[in-house]
Amino acid sequence: MSPETSCPPLRGSTPGWWRDAVIYQVYVRSFADSDGDGIGDLDGVRARLPYLRSLGVDGLWLNPFYPSPLHDHGYDVSDYRGVHPDYGTLDSFDRLIRDAHRLDLKVIVDVVPNHCSIEHHWFLAALAAGPGSPERDRFHFADGQGDEPPNNWRSIFGGSAWQQVPDGQWYLHTFATEQPDFNWRHPDVEAAFEEVLRFWFDRGADGLRIDVAHGLHKAEGLPDHEQADHDELTGDPINPHAWNQPEVHDVWRSWRAVAEEYTQRTGRERVLVGEVGLLDTEQLAQYQRPDELHQTFFFEFLRADWEAPALYDVIDRGLETIAGSGSSVAWVLNNHDMPRSVTRYAGGAPGTGPGDLELGLARARAAALLMLALPGSAYLYQGEELGLPEVTDLPEHLLTDPMFHRTGGVRRGRDGCRVPLPWTAEHDVFGFSPDGSAGTTWLPQPDWFAEHAVDRMLDRGDSMLHLYREALALRHRLPALGSDDFRWLPTEPGVLAFTRGDGFACVVNCSPKPVCNPVDGPLLLASNPEAGEKLPPNSAAWTLVEGEA
Repeated sequence: MSPETSCPPLRGSTPGWWRDAVIYQVYVRSFADSDGDGIGDLDGVRARLPYLRSLGVDGLWLNPFYPSPLHDHGYDVSDYRGVHPDYGTLDSFDRLIRDAHRLDLKVIVDVVPNHCSIEHHWFLAALAAGPGSPERDRFHFADGQGDEPPNNWRSIFGGSAWQQVPDGQWYLHTFATEQPDFNWRHPDVEAAFEEVLRFWFDRGADGLRIDVAHGLHKAEGLPDHEQADHDELTGDPINPHAWNQPEVHDVWRSWRAVAEEYTQRTGRERVLVGEVGLLDTEQLAQYQRPDELHQTFFFEFLRADWEAPALYDVIDRGLETIAGSGSSVAWVLNNHDMPRSVTRYAGGAPGTGPGDLELGLARARAAALLMLALPGSAYLYQGEELGLPEVTDLPEHLLTDPMFHRTGGVRRGRDGCRVPLPWTAEHDVFGFSPDGSAGTTWLPQPDWFAEHAVDRMLDRGDSMLHLYREALALRHRLPALGSDDFRWLPTEPGVLAFTRGDGFACVVNCSPKPVCNPVDGPLLLASNPEAGEKLPPNSAAWTLVEGEA
């Protein structure tokens, strides 16, 4: 699509709250600690809800807080209808829901249907029952080929996707050894997860974020994969036998029916948001048909290089393909699985160094304004509003991510974006835990976190936190940013510009040199304070269009 053409208007049912909402992802373990043990918890989240309200988000998504042995920090679930003692109790969750709703904040709960924990009661029963038992049919148990696994599939976290048990059989684990995959062709699995949905909807959850939503079903017969090593080296889900099976869409139609039932019965719309790690945008859009998931994260935006052509392309594909399905795009720049945007844009990486953080921060500020100006919703990851870089130099003996250990350190893992947040610069552990607590956190915070603490950010009028707050306030206030209208404007190379509705324009300079702002009109907000008639390198501006406001 050329810069002068327009994307089609969004289509679908009557717009719901999720279509243009801004949701804040809370990694519970690292958000706020209420009891002084150095681990974040639900009461800590509840205490910080006013902060989220003042930030201007519409809701929060809670990463898993279930009972779990924590081999993958909660994505190995042993009980889908409880709360891990580190994080509180079901009463803690109920209080959090109640207070969030009082502040008009939605709450989305993370559900993990592809796999469970080796401590889940079904898996323990399967081990005890032995080969050929009905209990094993709920998982993928199989005989090996001599001393070798049943097939050549590789784990996303490294190594074989199969683990042998003492009686000689093997079980499938797409991720860590401690995360056995469910067999979604077994009726018990589907029935159990419908109960899980109803359990959290009954407790007031406004939606579910669904982990590995393209997984679940595996191809009949579990055939070998010709490019098996690719999965292990990159983590990309390209195995055509392990991902994106046609039957998975039946699961989402079933879940959507449950969500619609609750919406109609209670008058509050319940939403399903999927983590679908497919590289084909057309395939991704199929998960968002009107009777399936409401949304899926558009990770291609997160992966795009800081170059105008790449951003043009990814935005076009999102708006044409995803929005064209009747949904809206769920834009994302950061999450708990990826190095933080400041470090990515700085050219840094875990284990190799931070890169040029001044450059990375400038680009991350501009990218934030770009994302928040686009049609659709946006998902923020805790700390991105503070401009936090990745912690790239955590000592290896403190790394907890199974990805690091299963690849022998080849892949550094995700701990660097999960370090507990800094709230106050001058307090122990930067205010993450209450005063007088032990003074340690489950992952260590570097000294430079002080400059990114919330209180320091609030004191600086040009901080990243103020940029996010001002952008979110304008997003709520400007009618144009609630419009489905989107139109690219012609620009010089290295620059993106588009209008939304009547009277609003966003311009992004991805180039290393200043450029003239192609839009005439008063400046609403800019990522760089020197923006005006010219935009500095790696900056973005929101502008009122003269004669249209």
